[in-house]
Amino acid sequence: MSGVKIREYRDGDFSTVREIFSLGTSEHVPASFVHFLKQPQCQMLLMSTFCALLASSKSFLLPVLAVTLLLAIVCQLVVYNFNNYIEKCCNLNSISETYMAPRDACFWVAENEGRVVGMVACRPKDGVPDCLELKRLSVLRSHRGRGVAKKLCQAVADFTRERGYAAVVLHTSVVQTDAQKLYVAMGFRKLREFPEGNLAARLTNFSLFEYRLDLHKDHAAK
Repeated sequence: MSGVKIREYRDGDFSTVREIFSLGTSEHVPASFVHFLKQPQCQMLLMSTFCALLASSKSFLLPVLAVTLLLAIVCQLVVYNFNNYIEKCCNLNSISETYMAPRDACFWVAENEGRVVGMVACRPKDGVPDCLELKRLSVLRSHRGRGVAKKLCQAVADFTRERGYAAVVLHTSVVQTDAQKLYVAMGFRKLREFPEGNLAARLTNFSLFEYRLDLHKDHAAK
């Protein structure tokens, strides 16, 4: 996308960066809710609740209201978990201390006509000494499909190569299908699929995917 500049994060970008990350992360709430509804255990719970109340009350309205209430509770729990994730991942101290202070970490923003429209970061991957981990990739919806995300990913790849690391790794979730397509297009390969750590994610088969981009001296920019 012409006119897009990738530069390092500055403290004055914080409010915009937080908004971009919050909006981008919240977009996954509907897909996560639908993913939950597709799980057999969820469908069994809803059906059992409906049938049990229908048989015991002889009323059609009560089981409908009960199932509706259960769905509303689940939706609110999904929203709550995403909001907690946003608070945990995106605060001023975490950006400055985690990404800007260490030598082998960085946080970038994409700027178009003086407006920050995207973001990405990287840092060393725990337990994998030859890799940097791509984190916090997000682009405003109004600027997607224009190559902004690719430029941000390329900034991470270039930085990783310059620092002498062998590869970029990242994690994305089962519901982030657009992100998965982007990473494949950038040359990442999927290494594994594994359940997220918390109990709710395990019960609902909410998986994470790990991708890796191997970097070589002759690796050409995408």
